[in-house]
Amino acid sequence: MNEEIKIDTEYITLGQFLKLADVIQSGGMAKWFLSEHDVFINGEQDQRRGRKLRSGDQVSIPGFGEFVIMQ
Repeated sequence: MNEEIKIDTEYITLGQFLKLADVIQSGGMAKWFLSEHDVFINGEQDQRRGRKLRSGDQVSIPGFGEFVIMQ
């Protein structure tokens, strides 16, 4: 089951998403987290903390969960 993460802007960055989804405690942890963990966006691995996530995007982080961005 995908956990829905609601946004009220056109997009959020992957770094902002990690904090919003309570995967990390602060935005400053994003660079470290992405260097240590695999993150898949719509089935493709991506480690860029500036990657723009829009409504409908699916994020999978093994060991942390499956998420879907909703507006």
